[in-house]
Amino acid sequence: MSEAKSETESASASVSADHTETPYLALLARGAPAGEYERPVLRARADGASPDRLAALDRAKYLALRVRAELEDRRRREAELSALFATAHDLAGLRDLDAVLQAIVERARSLLGTDVAYLTLHDPAAGDTYMRVTDGSVSARFQQLRLGMGEGLGGLVAQTARPYVTDDYFDDPRFQHTRAIDSGVRDEGLVAILGVPLKLGSRVIGVLFAADRRARVFERGQTALLASFAAHAAVAIDTANLLAETRSALAGLEAANEIVRDRSAVIERASDVHDRLTELVLHGGDVHDVAAAVAESLGGKVVFLEAGQCPAAAVDRSRAVAIRHEDGWYVAVSAGAELLGALVLYGHPALDPVDQRTLERAAMVTSLLQLASRQAGEAEQRVRGELLDDLLDAPGRDPRLLRERAARLRADLDTPHVVLAARVVAEEGHEGDDETGTVWPPPADHRQRLWSAASHLAATRHGLAAARDGGTVLLLPYDGRCSASEAARRAARQLGAAVPGGVTVGASTPVPAPAADPAAVADAYAEARRCLDVLQLLGRDGEGAAADDFGFVGLLLAEAGGGGGDRIGRFVARTIGPVVEYDARRGTALVPTLDAYFAGGMSPVRTKDALHVHVNTVAQRLDRVGRLLGPDWQTPSRTLEIQLALKLHRLATPTLAPTQPPAAGRRGHDGGSPARDRPRPG
Repeated sequence: MSEAKSETESASASVSADHTETPYLALLARGAPAGEYERPVLRARADGASPDRLAALDRAKYLALRVRAELEDRRRREAELSALFATAHDLAGLRDLDAVLQAIVERARSLLGTDVAYLTLHDPAAGDTYMRVTDGSVSARFQQLRLGMGEGLGGLVAQTARPYVTDDYFDDPRFQHTRAIDSGVRDEGLVAILGVPLKLGSRVIGVLFAADRRARVFERGQTALLASFAAHAAVAIDTANLLAETRSALAGLEAANEIVRDRSAVIERASDVHDRLTELVLHGGDVHDVAAAVAESLGGKVVFLEAGQCPAAAVDRSRAVAIRHEDGWYVAVSAGAELLGALVLYGHPALDPVDQRTLERAAMVTSLLQLASRQAGEAEQRVRGELLDDLLDAPGRDPRLLRERAARLRADLDTPHVVLAARVVAEEGHEGDDETGTVWPPPADHRQRLWSAASHLAATRHGLAAARDGGTVLLLPYDGRCSASEAARRAARQLGAAVPGGVTVGASTPVPAPAADPAAVADAYAEARRCLDVLQLLGRDGEGAAADDFGFVGLLLAEAGGGGGDRIGRFVARTIGPVVEYDARRGTALVPTLDAYFAGGMSPVRTKDALHVHVNTVAQRLDRVGRLLGPDWQTPSRTLEIQLALKLHRLATPTLAPTQPPAAGRRGHDGGSPARDRPRPG
């Protein structure tokens, strides 16, 4: 019976112990805070538990809190180990040094639970340490601090290579306080600071810190953890330095390799350009093909400038080598002393010597192509000139042969053509210096310019040109869209642009089909020359006109021959000179009145209608003409001379607009007052 009672009490105690530990196991399982572990005791006391049960609960609480503390410590250690492993992983991954140091500082701050963490590095040149990385810092002054060796907590750690910790930095006499350091620390609001050295071997390269803005005691375990992070940071810095040296060496090797590759590419490119330029020469390329080939090889934009477009300063220095001028590379294209133009490369601030040589070789090839093109053009010009000479000198040649020869020159002699005779305007003083000291080129040079311009015009218009009689003759297609006079004026402008002083051009009436009637070409040339002579006799050098512009006066002037220009001027001055001079001096309109008077059959009524003035005004003007020319000015012999002089005067000044006659009744319309100049009765 007693044995049964003992077993019952033992079983009851066991059940009671299990019942006592159960609530604490639940609290441990869910990671409850330490304050909740008092609740089971308070609840049992409130329920009136026995003293034994209350003692058992107190003992269970104590054991549970110990277990909880052990678990917390293990979790903390696990977190620290994880952070160290993560840092080691960062180092193994060779991340950027700034990123590794920043991660170390952030993890140290997180695991130690501090307000701020930061890292300083030693500056061998300055002999102090400077702030490298911070986390949690809010003060710009603090982030820019520099600590001398032995100054402040960090300076002491760097100097002694030992960790230091303080609960209250400003009240700790172990450190050498300076105004700059204390101001920065105070600005950041730091109180408790822990610092450990970063060492490579026995050499200190920096300090890692953890700090709080309140008083705090750092445990040994926390110091050891921060020292572990410092060791990782030192390894990271050392690895980064080695990596930087390795990268520098690799960069040097890569640069050397790049130079070798560039040189190989440049040489290969130069070889390719040389082959292409040779092919262009063999297949008759032009300067634009050369520019395109060089631009494709060197990159950028390549243009060819004619001799007249080239900057003198650049061309003079680039005859031997390519030179940099303004925004391009220039190299002259020349044949001996003659400048043909220049090649210009844009888009290259700097040019490799091999590429520079390529550009110079391209200029040489361009000069060869230019010379070849010039020779081909001169040969074609000679052929065109010979065909035109045959049309002028041998009118009996077979039309079929003439057509075949013209077809090879892309000319169609079965369509209407106009013959133009062109001559260089004689420049005053061409045999010596003019008043400005300029020496005019000799007439032969002018004629050569005219011949070149005429040949170019004939080639572009699919016509013919030849040097003849001290000038040039052209046979150009005539489409009828403009008159022969307009064709002559246009040719005078085009040819005159190439010759100093200008070019005078006379045109014939169109020839319907030169191949079918070569004799008509010779006649047309004679007509064009007569027109040219008339223009020169009238002093209209540098202009263009056709025979229809002059009428019968043209025949008279042409027959006058050389020296007629002076005689014409004297005849006009002798016949109507007083009237012309009166108009010029007084601003009147006596010459237009005479023109209208003779054009209206010497009728004052028709004259006033043509001039839109009153008949009395016409009478007054004619009376003034009579006083200037004499009373017999309306006799048949005198009127013929006056009309001829008026025609010559009008032809000699074709660009002058007709003088607007002054309104009737206004003073000065003919040099006198209306009352005085009114015709008298009888």
